[in-house]
Amino acid sequence: MTRHKFAIGQVVEFLPGPRDANIPRGRYKIQRLMPAESREPQYRVKHAADSHERVLPESQLAAEPGIWR
Repeated sequence: MTRHKFAIGQVVEFLPGPRDANIPRGRYKIQRLMPAESREPQYRVKHAADSHERVLPESQLAAEPGIWR
């Protein structure tokens, strides 16, 4: 089983891919750890500005140094 890199409550930055034009950039807060669909952990995250929730893979998230809420 693959371990999650981020923790619930941690604020992360979204790293968009080429097909992510409709996903708002910026900070997201980890709401829930999700099971991996393949070998990569996923997270339920909430956008800091619009409060919209979505599921994103770990490879598209980066830690915000020193920011915890």
